[in-house]
Amino acid sequence: MNLTIIKPKKEHTEAVASICASGWRQTAEDFYSETYIRKNIDFWYNLKRVSDDIESGVYTHIALVDSEAAGVIGGGMTAPDVGEIFVFYVDEKYRFQGIGKKLLEALTKEQRKSGAKEQWVSVQEGNQLGIPFYEARGFTFQKKKMERVETGEKMITLRYMRQI
Repeated sequence: MNLTIIKPKKEHTEAVASICASGWRQTAEDFYSETYIRKNIDFWYNLKRVSDDIESGVYTHIALVDSEAAGVIGGGMTAPDVGEIFVFYVDEKYRFQGIGKKLLEALTKEQRKSGAKEQWVSVQEGNQLGIPFYEARGFTFQKKKMERVETGEKMITLRYMRQI
């Protein structure tokens, strides 16, 4: 497997949108209605939005396996010494091969250079792919956040943090 981690380019827009939409659907399907899932995908992962977000740097790294997009991560600084992971998905056919770890390492390195001393992430309660991944990398649970989404459904996210 020839793995490279690079900054995403406009040419990666469709692959990033597809990976994120599929990943969000898999995360959300046991918790939310199809209406809410579709609304969220249409809002965040439409081609124009993804292209604009690639251009603005929201998506910070993409993993390519033999030039095929395998995963994507995005994040930024939310305070002078605080980094945040905004989006992070690995295509299901490439999971459990170390790609997520490499993507997280690339973002973490970038956030450290920007002055981050801690790194935060929100994870859907019950996400049995995300929670063990983050905990294995030193993230610890900090708090639970509950809100109602526009469809009236309850969204429960868990906030995790680690020192970097």
